Parts: sequence; structure tokens; C-alpha cells
Amino acid sequence: MIPVNFWAVLVSAILSMVIGYLWYGPLLGKQWVASMGWSEAQVQERMKSGSMWSYLWMFIGAFIMAFVLAHAIIFAESFLGFGGWQAGVAIGFANWVGFVAPSSISGVLFEGKPWKWWFIAAGFWLVTLVVMGIVLAVWL
Repeated sequence: MIPVNFWAVLVSAILSMVIGYLWYGPLLGKQWVASMGWSEAQVQERMKSGSMWSYLWMFIGAFIMAFVLAHAIIFAESFLGFGGWQAGVAIGFANWVGFVAPSSISGVLFEGKPWKWWFIAAGFWLVTLVVMGIVLAVWL
């Protein structure tokens, strides 16, 4: 088994949650809510109903994502010829452009969500994967 620093994975998952709080809160929260077509009352209702479970599942997903990204960084560093934060940025971006961007665009193409929604949601994952990549590449 490939050795992975679980502290780095845990910190990456926690950072994902912090970035999400900031991204969908003070930074772009109002724009995201508007792009979803929700009222303030709907937002408050969603926050009351089951939000604890939602955060738990998001954390589990972030932990799994960081664990898989750590393996991608380990494998890629042996082929890239460089490591450190540059490898983290490169692998985080490559995973975003290869997996997240194409799969999330279906929200615009088939679900009728506006492009503004996509830029906010996909932007969150771009920032998150790059930050995770940096943490993992430096700390592995």
C-alpha cells in the first residue's frame, strides 16, 4: 500500500469545509443563492432541515477526495519531474479540469441552471482542489 499522510488528508478535508463556508457564505453566498433562484426564507428553511447531516456527508466526501488526490499527487510527482506546491497546483488543476468541470457543466446543459451558478460552483471546486493539492504535495 502506498503510504499517505493521513494528517495532511484530514487537514485538506477541513480546509475544504472552511473554503466552502467562506465561498458560499461571505464571499459569494448571495450570488449563489440568487443563481439558485431561492428566497432568503428558503435558505433559512434549508439550513434548519438536516444541515448537520449535509455537513457530515460533505466532510466525508472531502476526506475521500483528499485521499484520492494524495494518491494522484504521489503517482504524478514521479512522472512530472517536480514536486512541492507546484505539483499540488498542477494536479489539483488537472483533476478539476478533467473531472469536476466536465461533470458539473451538465447542471447548465441539462438541468437549466444558469452559467453564473456553474462559475460559482465550479470555482469553489477549483480553489478547493488546488488548495488541497498544495497541502498534500507539501506535506506528503
